[in-house]
Amino acid sequence: MRFHRSALAAVLAGALLVTSALSGCGDASSAADSKQATELRYQGWVGQVTLPELAADLGYLGDVKLKWIGNTISGPQDIQAATTGDIDFGGAFNGAIVKLAASKAPIKAVVAYYGANKDTFNGFYVLDNSPIKSARDLIGKKIGVNTLGAHAEAITKTYLARNGLTDAEIKQVELVVVPPVNTEQSLRQGQIDVASLSGVLRDKAVARGGVRALYTDYDLLGEFSAGSYVFRQDFIKKNPDTVRAFVTGVAKAIEWSRTTPRAEVIARFEKIIKARGRNEDTSTLQYFKSYGVAGQGGLISDKEFATWIDWLDRAGELKGKQVSAADIYTNEFNPYAANGAAK
Repeated sequence: MRFHRSALAAVLAGALLVTSALSGCGDASSAADSKQATELRYQGWVGQVTLPELAADLGYLGDVKLKWIGNTISGPQDIQAATTGDIDFGGAFNGAIVKLAASKAPIKAVVAYYGANKDTFNGFYVLDNSPIKSARDLIGKKIGVNTLGAHAEAITKTYLARNGLTDAEIKQVELVVVPPVNTEQSLRQGQIDVASLSGVLRDKAVARGGVRALYTDYDLLGEFSAGSYVFRQDFIKKNPDTVRAFVTGVAKAIEWSRTTPRAEVIARFEKIIKARGRNEDTSTLQYFKSYGVAGQGGLISDKEFATWIDWLDRAGELKGKQVSAADIYTNEFNPYAANGAAK
């Protein structure tokens, strides 16, 4: 599952009251620092429940409240909005975070929020009767993706390169931005040749039939966390207890979603979406399997950034800029870090 974004603005103005002091895996509880923020602005995703939203509903954020300011369909836009101060935290594909960090954006990834496993993955689908059978057949074709410069683009270019296409040939494969809720329809109507589908939207399309997977991120890379939530570094410095409350809440929500019966998880999602009153379709929730996060409680590992640093460097996207995985993220606010290293 993935989620939304906006434009620019300033940095956080005045802070609010109270915050949280945490220990271990307990619920985030209020502390008495009057200078730390207790409200976090964010963007959501239509028809989906983000991990922070789940954490808030489960009471795992303590005194920290979420303020929804709109929806997005682009990870890069979401973390850009966090960088400029339009929102307080944003989430994106780790490769997009690498590129932003390489441009010296003052951000830090604090917890993983989506990934790939055998049940939850990003697949690239063609119609059953499509003549496209291999990577080379994609030359001159259109692939519908939710945004450029993010997960779907990186996976596609990895697939093409691994199957022997040259840089010149890869450039002939056209990536077209299509809203996720319209991607399946665009494929079936012939507006695109390949559809990037993930989560419940993928499972719903497969259940309808008539499509087949050409490649998936799980087939290419195995199980891994693919995206992380980021905060501005100055926000973290001013509000460490707030960030700890957020990370702890998200970490606990990840584990709750893993250990709770699927029917109960889906029922909770339906309740959350109906309660927020945004006139959203909840039918796709029946296909939810997991958030796909690899590390316990969303712990981040070096390899989940190093993989994309190496890939972006080889592709010339970093333009010689030196980026270290260890400088991009931290597990210091995650209570599960005490249980051992992330995968």
